[in-house]
Amino acid sequence: MAARRIDGETGAAALAAWREGGADRTMVRTAVRFTLEELAERAPGRSVEIRVPPHGAVQAIEGPRHTRGTPPNVVETDGETWLGLVTGRIAWDEAVADGRVRASGERADLGGHVPFGPRFTG
Repeated sequence: MAARRIDGETGAAALAAWREGGADRTMVRTAVRFTLEELAERAPGRSVEIRVPPHGAVQAIEGPRHTRGTPPNVVETDGETWLGLVTGRIAWDEAVADGRVRASGERADLGGHVPFGPRFTG
């Protein structure tokens, strides 16, 4: 696994600022990257690519690995929706149903991985 780029204190502070409605664009980017890294740590693997443009992307979830081209399992959403999912403000099924999350592939259901829990839902 790659080393984390966002340290826990910085990431937690950015996420807290977002939850309180006081996050600027840089803080949102930091919070998104921090939580993407958290997902990759909680669900290691390379079978699903999670994209949150323009903030970042990670590969996670155990299973067959892809190495070239477009991966068969992709989740894509915007930063606000992603942070809403990991903090429990938005339900996975609701976000998929209304199009805020685009999930393709048989492994692309993150419903069992979000929200992250009390430390993140604060």
